[in-house]
Amino acid sequence: MRHFRASLFALIGLVAAIVALAPAAPASAQTPWPSRPVRFIIPLGPGSGVDITARLVADKLSAKWGQPVVVENKPGGDAIVAINAVIGAADDHILLFAPASTFTAHPLLHEKLPYKPDDLVPIARVTNTLIALGVPTELGVSTVKELAAKIKEQPGKLNYASVTGANDLLFAAFLKTENLDMAKVPYKDPVTAINDLAEGRIQSFVGAYAIMRPRVQQGKVKVIALTNAEHAAALNDIPTAREAGFKSLELDGLVGLLGPKAMAAAARDKIAADIRAVVSDPEINSKLAATGQVVNPGTPAEFAAALKDQSDKVNDIGKVLGIKAAQ
Repeated sequence: MRHFRASLFALIGLVAAIVALAPAAPASAQTPWPSRPVRFIIPLGPGSGVDITARLVADKLSAKWGQPVVVENKPGGDAIVAINAVIGAADDHILLFAPASTFTAHPLLHEKLPYKPDDLVPIARVTNTLIALGVPTELGVSTVKELAAKIKEQPGKLNYASVTGANDLLFAAFLKTENLDMAKVPYKDPVTAINDLAEGRIQSFVGAYAIMRPRVQQGKVKVIALTNAEHAAALNDIPTAREAGFKSLELDGLVGLLGPKAMAAAARDKIAADIRAVVSDPEINSKLAATGQVVNPGTPAEFAAALKDQSDKVNDIGKVLGIKAAQ
């Protein structure tokens, strides 16, 4: 019996040693993603173009993943509040769902960046938002050329606004290129800005068509151009800025999902593939198109390339304005 017990203890010790020496299984193998509820942090308020997109996509992904996907709005602070919420959580189930225009201009707008750009990694491109230049209908202009003439007639007396950084700089560069004098009014919330646009308290706004659409339908706001490079089939009667003769107003709306830098590549690839499947569904595709989104899903690498392209364009805008990017 003593010999049996000694042999048993030796065998147990050998198994324990083998287990201790064996390499740990990858986290992704131990716990498939997602293993719990997912949060999409939005840097803009309810009703914005990205908010509408995120909620439509979240509903479909929740059913696909078998986990709740919660959309949380954290506007303000030039999108830094939302970005810091994601970076600070360091949790691969808490992700940033945002227009690139909210952060690609940060190096031009902040002397010292409050975060490191590589703290976030691209996960998936989702859509290209249709970015519109809107004016109050009561202003009586129908084209960008007519708007420029109106501004020249009343230098410094008309106001403009845009909530996201890159779009704001885009319009400022347009004004400088065309030698136009217009005052900027700061807003935290794009919906408030659109309400003021509709009532004629500001005379121009650059932002997502989705948030202008209700006021356009009411006849209060007129969209005179889209900043996107490609003509929008869904808004065929509205020219691009380039088609209107103002290349200085061209910048694509780019919306996607980003996560913490430690996020596993397998999880990022899965999310991108699932988003592609969701937005390719005819039902959701038509809903997104109706709100001014061009469905354009992409892999982590494709989204990274699109972000690089927009950052380069924003840096060119900075040169026009004489702004040097922070290092």
